[in-house]
Amino acid sequence: MAARVNPFFEPGLVPAEPPAAVRAFHRSLPEYAPTPLHACSSLAGSLGVGELLVKDESWRFGLNAFKALGASWALHRICAARGGVTTVAAATEGNHGRAVAWAARRLGLRSVTFIPSHAAPARIEALRKEGAQVELVPGSYDEAVQRCAGQSAAAGWQVVSDTGYEGYREIPGWIAEGYATLFEEVGEQREAASLEAPEVVLVQAGVGALLHAAVVHFRAEPNPPILVAVEPVAADALFASINSPGGEPTPTRGAQDSMMAGLNCGAVSLTAWPLVRRGVELFLTLEDGFAAEAMRRFARPQGTDPPIIAGETGAAGLGGLLALLGAPELAAAREFLRLGPRSRVMVINTEGATDPVAYARITGSKR
Repeated sequence: MAARVNPFFEPGLVPAEPPAAVRAFHRSLPEYAPTPLHACSSLAGSLGVGELLVKDESWRFGLNAFKALGASWALHRICAARGGVTTVAAATEGNHGRAVAWAARRLGLRSVTFIPSHAAPARIEALRKEGAQVELVPGSYDEAVQRCAGQSAAAGWQVVSDTGYEGYREIPGWIAEGYATLFEEVGEQREAASLEAPEVVLVQAGVGALLHAAVVHFRAEPNPPILVAVEPVAADALFASINSPGGEPTPTRGAQDSMMAGLNCGAVSLTAWPLVRRGVELFLTLEDGFAAEAMRRFARPQGTDPPIIAGETGAAGLGGLLALLGAPELAAAREFLRLGPRSRVMVINTEGATDPVAYARITGSKR
């Protein structure tokens, strides 16, 4: 594991469109409801921090992950801007593809999903239940992205990807816009419960779309928290990029075989990277064992804390906090964040038990 303070960080506000239209759109969906924001005081005390907020996205739209916020908004914008779309296609490790298929089905569109053939059977079956035509791709997520782009170009399908690459950058930005609702809800829920703003926010980093949204949201505040990107040691494209000369997008050298399947991405999104490079202050790589321990901590709460069902990727934020608080090699990062008994920290449970077999094996609990 390793951490790096961002040498390219730029303080100050980040210009962005107001999220009012996104919030109004999501509120118009019959299935919409804010997901819980938990103040886990017992877990915070056991970790030695002052406050720990957990935004629990395992409840989102009944899909067990936050991704539908971006997929639904992006498809809304696509249909408004580009008439005649009949088939949409996505590459996925599971959650994004399921969200696109769900949003497409609501609009009467056909969906095709490209997923690595080694993906958990439960994730593949969830795609089919949403009506997606599933294409199994031997190899990595990035190979699924390439296959999706190539086959969609040949067939005339509309790609709905959350990662930006050469020749395809606009729609990933729309997906990141959709994630604004998650962070807007946090602000509303904190205000309703009279909770202070977090000082440190740990965010999972796959291709960087959720981080993109976090930067846009928090850097509009006068006193923004420190944002920490958390990604697997085995899929550390953001860490590689921030350590490259000039902070240029750089692919991971890892095997992309982390149990945090949703973060097994070999390259950063070219749409997200400029804002992530500017607005995230600390980049952290995480070993799988810390995510597993975070899953168990969520599943078996202390005191009055609620039980939280977190999948492997969903627990990565808390896993990052556990590593920062306990790993000797991260002592300098811990000092940079000033983590201690008065710290206010927030993490996001981005997914529930999307692989029930793995969840039971890791936590000893059924979801």
